[in-house]
Amino acid sequence: MDLRRILILVISALCFTFLPAQIRQKGKASYYSKRATGARTSSGERLHHDSMTCAHRTYPFGTRLKVTNPSTGKIVFVRVTDRGPYGRGRIIDLSWGAAKALGMLSQGVVTVVVEQVDETIVPFRPSDDKTAMEFDYGSSDAANGLHPSWKEIKEANHKTPTSHPKNLSRPQKPNPAMRR
Repeated sequence: MDLRRILILVISALCFTFLPAQIRQKGKASYYSKRATGARTSSGERLHHDSMTCAHRTYPFGTRLKVTNPSTGKIVFVRVTDRGPYGRGRIIDLSWGAAKALGMLSQGVVTVVVEQVDETIVPFRPSDDKTAMEFDYGSSDAANGLHPSWKEIKEANHKTPTSHPKNLSRPQKPNPAMRR
């Protein structure tokens, strides 16, 4: 092989390697309209305008991101559920609720700082933590399995006299047969 083919092979291999998302990004953010509620995202989830979700080009689905609006100092934590944004110069698309929390509804597009909070959350992945949870089935000062305040309410309900419809006095209608 000549030197050109080797160089082309090396360059093409470098072009197709996985590049992880940056740790901290600064750029423009936009948000979904409220009317997008109910639409399916790229991950298959349905979008709701009050959810704290976002669209990002490179972070895997389920990744939690911290989005900061430097002009207001407000921070919101969102989860990646969609791909995008495809608008020029934008790095993230936020749900309507996340945009409201950042205080960017009136501007539409603002400069934000995006940072990854944790690693990718893989659904149904078995946990490495194999410890079992402990339950305390004992109850303190509980007679017959009732909380003390519930016991008082139960006793108070049993002491009050119940009135039956037979005992109620109500006006009697005159009997037409008795008039004669």
